[in-house]
Amino acid sequence: MKNKIFVWSITAALAGFLFGFDTVVISGADQQLQDIWGSSDVFHGIVVMGMALWGTVFGAFFGSLPTDKWGRKNTLVLIGVLYSISALGSAFSNNPFLFAFFRFLGGVGIGVSTIAAPAFISEIAKAENRGKLVSLYQFNIVLGILIAFLSNYLLRNAGQNAWRWMLGVEVFPAAVYTLLALTLPESPRWLISKGKNIKALELIKRIYPDVNAEAVVSEFEEVASRQDASDHIFKKQHRFPLVLAFLIAFFNQFSGINAFLYYAPRIFEEAGIDKSGALLSSVGIGLVNLIFTLLGVFLIDKLGRRKLMYIGSIGYIFSLTLVSMAFFFKWQGFFVPVFLFIFIAAHAIGQGAVIWVFISEIFPNQLRASGQAFGSSVHWILAAIIPSAIPFLFNSIGPGVVFLIFALMMFLQLLFVRFMMPETKGIRLEELSEKLNRK
Repeated sequence: MKNKIFVWSITAALAGFLFGFDTVVISGADQQLQDIWGSSDVFHGIVVMGMALWGTVFGAFFGSLPTDKWGRKNTLVLIGVLYSISALGSAFSNNPFLFAFFRFLGGVGIGVSTIAAPAFISEIAKAENRGKLVSLYQFNIVLGILIAFLSNYLLRNAGQNAWRWMLGVEVFPAAVYTLLALTLPESPRWLISKGKNIKALELIKRIYPDVNAEAVVSEFEEVASRQDASDHIFKKQHRFPLVLAFLIAFFNQFSGINAFLYYAPRIFEEAGIDKSGALLSSVGIGLVNLIFTLLGVFLIDKLGRRKLMYIGSIGYIFSLTLVSMAFFFKWQGFFVPVFLFIFIAAHAIGQGAVIWVFISEIFPNQLRASGQAFGSSVHWILAAIIPSAIPFLFNSIGPGVVFLIFALMMFLQLLFVRFMMPETKGIRLEELSEKLNRK
């Protein structure tokens, strides 16, 4: 049965693979699309490159509605459909506005997945391995990023329409994921929240054959019975988890991670690396990301969430400061890629491994989707604003200043981890709810 829970978790986490692939695949088409459509830096950043991120904001903001109303499973299936439509539509678009529309749909899928997938996995996992299973979502994100970078590199010489192949190939993993999502069970905690206790009992017997299923259902029912129909995440008793969700999402994006992933080839070219070398260096970034995310998945239930955030914060400050210095002092060659490899390793083992796990743990059952929607919305609003501004900022204040700002923000993150962030490893969701959500 542990294997079955693992398989279900991996299946839900595959939404993260499409998240990572869809987010990064556009980097290979970035400058080609700007040349084809003759876009200004502002138009290209906001409409062509940034529209997927605004779709993600929309999906994150409203994603709790289908996740709560239709259930975790049905929402995960919907995500696969959105990715499939987005991939085909983007590949066949002939103008920037139609392209932006289909990229927006893919962004909606990403935003909703950051709510539905971690919620589903956290609700079927046991406390002792919840961190590892939920962080499989992040592992799949970075696997998708690596495959997207590799795919872009392999398709770089596919002719003047290489960008169509780069974007269209996503339809294949999207279709496979959609079919696999249809095999998932529903979350027992969601079933009980909807009064479907008999189905929940049957499912708990399947998921946890070694526990008293009736006792588990009774506990979930008791928690559900204390729910206030008018309860919402902005009430006073939920203020602390709300602040925690805001800050971890805020600092995630002010590390510069999405800005870097979206514009990795451009950043490498700014550092003096030729176009082919820039794409190949991007593949290296994806590989480092994957290796250190695996390490984070392995350590998150051993060391805990806070220790990984300490490691990541210190790595951020060190690497981002060096990247900034490299641009200020015009260090050419391998310096910038090496510093950025350290940066991506720090992100993978810290924020990357922790953020979706942490946000999925800190809100009570009845508000989990709403709380995740809030945290995801903060994350994706900033993820839309910051990368959209990168072409303009690089041309105005320069990449050295941009990376220095990111380094200073990571010092503030270190203070957040030291003085505010609680440890959540090994604690059951209901116990965390009592601890963090106080009246």
